[in-house]
Amino acid sequence: MTALRNSLSRKLLRIVLLSALAVGLVLSCAQIVFDAYKTRQLIDAEAQRILRMTRDPSTQAIYSLDREMGAQVMEGLFQHESIRKASIGHPGEAPLAAKSRPLMPRSSRWLTDPILGRDQEFSIPLIGRPPYNEYYGDLRITLDTAPYGEAFLSSSAVLFVVGILRALVLGLLLYLIYEWLLTRPLTKLIEHMSRINPGRPGEHSLPMPKGHERNELGLWVETANGLLASIQHNMQLRHAAESNLQRMTQYDSLTNLPNRLQLQQQLDNILSEAARLQRRVAVLCLGLDDFKGMNEQFSYQNGDRLLVALADRLRSQSGRVGALARLGGDQFVLVLVGFEQPYEAAELAQKVLDDLERPVTLDDQHIRLRATIGITLYPEDGSSTEKLLQKAEQTMTLAKSRSRNRYQFYVASIDSEMRTRRELQNDLAEALTRGEFHLVYQPQIDYRLKRITGVEALLRWSHPSGKMVPPDIFIPLAEQNGSIIAIGEWVLDQACQQLSEWHQQGFSDLRMAVNLSTVQLHHAGLPAMISNLLSSHRLPPETLELEVTETGLMEDIAAATHNLHCLRRSGALIAIDDFGTGYSSLSYLKSLPLDKIKIDKSFVRDMAAVEGDTTIVRAIIQLGKSLGMLVIAEGVETAEQERYLIDEGCNEGQGYYYSKPVAAPELTALLEQSLGFEHRLNSEQL
Repeated sequence: MTALRNSLSRKLLRIVLLSALAVGLVLSCAQIVFDAYKTRQLIDAEAQRILRMTRDPSTQAIYSLDREMGAQVMEGLFQHESIRKASIGHPGEAPLAAKSRPLMPRSSRWLTDPILGRDQEFSIPLIGRPPYNEYYGDLRITLDTAPYGEAFLSSSAVLFVVGILRALVLGLLLYLIYEWLLTRPLTKLIEHMSRINPGRPGEHSLPMPKGHERNELGLWVETANGLLASIQHNMQLRHAAESNLQRMTQYDSLTNLPNRLQLQQQLDNILSEAARLQRRVAVLCLGLDDFKGMNEQFSYQNGDRLLVALADRLRSQSGRVGALARLGGDQFVLVLVGFEQPYEAAELAQKVLDDLERPVTLDDQHIRLRATIGITLYPEDGSSTEKLLQKAEQTMTLAKSRSRNRYQFYVASIDSEMRTRRELQNDLAEALTRGEFHLVYQPQIDYRLKRITGVEALLRWSHPSGKMVPPDIFIPLAEQNGSIIAIGEWVLDQACQQLSEWHQQGFSDLRMAVNLSTVQLHHAGLPAMISNLLSSHRLPPETLELEVTETGLMEDIAAATHNLHCLRRSGALIAIDDFGTGYSSLSYLKSLPLDKIKIDKSFVRDMAAVEGDTTIVRAIIQLGKSLGMLVIAEGVETAEQERYLIDEGCNEGQGYYYSKPVAAPELTALLEQSLGFEHRLNSEQL
């Protein structure tokens, strides 16, 4: 009922009808007024007609003073019902003839008398015929307006009713036209609009009313549909933006993996379920080895592509893990659930590492990814998400400092080790400027010449605490924080300066061996720096020997080959250190510009006890000979080891059997002794 009461059509009907009635009423009243005017004119015309008809008889009667004839004229006049009075006579004298009767009793007189008057008097002069134009008197009549008023009222009533009806019909017609052309189409549009889904407004468009395609209503429908479509589009954009924003807060934008925040939520749920079911959970934190070097070598854009490739590799393990996420940088986390023994977590870690052995093809380059994984177990290593993630990251970082491309489980002493590691990192940043580094030198014996022909420069760090920090502790730290470049340059400069002094002292054929880290090897400015040092210290290029580890070369053999060839242009010799530990192949060795192979001390140390190591040493010596390279054995500690190496054809030896690493003055004394021994030997031969 409220809808009908508030209907626009009903309001329009009332307004139109009232307006039509008002207009009809005004027009009818105007018509009645005009009709009253016409009635008065009609009375006047009727009176003039009557006067004209009776003028001649009346003139003859007054001329001849014939009262009988005057009475006949009066009788004739009173045949008209509207005549109330009549007289013939001269003004100021008694009338010749006269007659009257009362007003007609009419019920409408109260309305017509104010409009037409109760009666109206008329007269006409009575004048003789020419040539006698003498005035004889007047004929006077008085008309009762009642008969004319009744006709006027009848006519006015008809006019009023017809006018009102005409106005009503016109109003109704206008209403129907308005209803047909506007109200009904609007009602249909409102019905369609009520069906529009506010969540998806663009799915239901308003229909175009027939016949309104080019008018304002059609334009309104087109505009409304366009607005609905725009609202739908904007809602889609807003929903997409909200989804993207929501995804950005929970997912990594590069790999589309869950980020740390999302991982924490997932791991919280996993740990809650594991606590309820009393199950184990393993958190594996994976970090790429030397990813910073990859970025510098292949560009940061390609580094991102490598991260995407790594994420795809890890997704292949999604069937075995409960969660997979990227923590940031080159660190990823896998969560293993539903296992019984820790070795299952180790199997997953090894499977991931083995999967990374497949090279990634990037711009026609085959890049091999290597990674280190730290593993923590629930509930043994922690009961909260924060503890497990923190310890997994610490375990991974510590494992990288000791060795790479492997996995390691969390141990109880890791917290103290990480604190010590952080302290060393802070101290290492200032060690070079504080002058805490120094070099020691270990001689290398030429078995053919039986004297010292080379020395290896070894870096030592005297920590402010008074303790010596082993190189295998601080060198990986320097490689990770980037300070190895500055430290390595200092080592090369000091070694070249010392070698130049020894040359000036007469040991002109002495060589200096200096170790290069993997980070140094990949540094673009290394060849130029080597050339500058040789030039500034006036050293023959072949007196500087650069040692690179086999493990470092195998991390990226293609890049290593390129870098070693660049170093070769400086003229310095190149040796491969710790040979036998990096699983290099013969084809790789043939492609590298190497001058010397150093047998790792682990094989030399156990030659007498382990037959396999003896065989390996023999094979390495034969391999060096076949490739035209010198072979030097490090870690020689006994005469038996020396004798075996000489018998097998090894070229040089180095180890505690000859001397431990000593400072420059002590090594100078050893050089003098070695030179004196050679002179005595030559004299005896002469």
